[in-house]
Amino acid sequence: MGKRPQPPTLNDLAPDGHDATADPYPVYAALRAKGPVHRVLVPESGEAWLVVTRDAARAALTDPRLRNDIRHSSSWHDDGGHAIGRNMLQTDPPRHTRLRGLVASHFTPGRITALRPRIEAIATDLLAELPHHGTVDLVTAYALPLPVTVICDLLGVPASDRAAFHTWSNTLVMPDDPEHAASAATELATYLTELIKHKRRTPDSALFSILATTDTETGDAPATPEELLGMAFLLLVAGHETTVNLISGTLHALLGHPDQLDLLRAEPELTGAAIEEALRHNSPVHASAFRFAAEPLDIAGTHIPKGDAVLVSLAAASRDPLHFPDPDHFDLRRAPRGHLGFGHGLHHCLGAPLARAEATAAVRLLLRDRPTLAFATDPATLTWRTSTLLRGLTALPVRVG
Repeated sequence: MGKRPQPPTLNDLAPDGHDATADPYPVYAALRAKGPVHRVLVPESGEAWLVVTRDAARAALTDPRLRNDIRHSSSWHDDGGHAIGRNMLQTDPPRHTRLRGLVASHFTPGRITALRPRIEAIATDLLAELPHHGTVDLVTAYALPLPVTVICDLLGVPASDRAAFHTWSNTLVMPDDPEHAASAATELATYLTELIKHKRRTPDSALFSILATTDTETGDAPATPEELLGMAFLLLVAGHETTVNLISGTLHALLGHPDQLDLLRAEPELTGAAIEEALRHNSPVHASAFRFAAEPLDIAGTHIPKGDAVLVSLAAASRDPLHFPDPDHFDLRRAPRGHLGFGHGLHHCLGAPLARAEATAAVRLLLRDRPTLAFATDPATLTWRTSTLLRGLTALPVRVG
């Protein structure tokens, strides 16, 4: 058999002059109209089957034949050293079940409810630093420092290290250069390794201490050193990058839909609904982690050979018109049950309650404190940083008075 021809990228599929990086949704709509599954080329990652409808996405995300462990990929040769350890996104049951169980009790709705006063205090402090007149970038001044502070507090990252940590994290999840990403991975791995050692020597009540001080000499330790490193990386990065994008993306959607912003100002109890609609309308987690076919299977009538990669577009699935009428419209009264903004199945986002709590507090308090927010620039000129998994604004300049 001959080699399969190289499939197109999303930008190859975009209409002439349209940048799919800036706005992928017209491309997703065109693909959905042709079918639920398509073979595409993902830059820097290779070929994959892209799932773009909600029903097919939910089915793929719960199919046990699709595995997260890259060793099921036909192109896998070695682990490349795992500079940042093995984490839950890279594993399958029973290992995934064990790793998730180590931290699940720290992210329950009850635990997050207890954190709300601290979240609101952080937001209030940040608002006190914002000007009352002029222009401010809400990403750097508000949407970023809030979740960074919350997750670093929770995990036990010293305040003096948080700026460097975010730089490494941002470079890794939305890389602009492979060499920069490799360097960031090495530096972050070195930092986290030393932090884990420090927590073993001088434990405290933070989550990293709880994980790091588990007895590793009896043979009963629930996590290996490599797994602890992977857990530290995943919790820190996933614990803030996605929420930065959720907060800024929700504010962007509200400012871009003045009728919905007016509605929210009149009925602030709709803030939770605004967050859910933002998760559906422009999910900060744009796609699942890659899955790999452990055996041949069909997804919505498309044959997937063993070893092939599958990428589930959470963003495309959450704008499927069969489940969300007028899907491109941002509507606070939609009650968008069934969106895939936090994924679905075994790998449904562990931090969803925390992200919802942070975004809800951030938006509610900001609109209460600065009721006359408006874009400070043409929203069409705003830029989005994208990776295979994430999508978020680089900046959100607004007028605050």
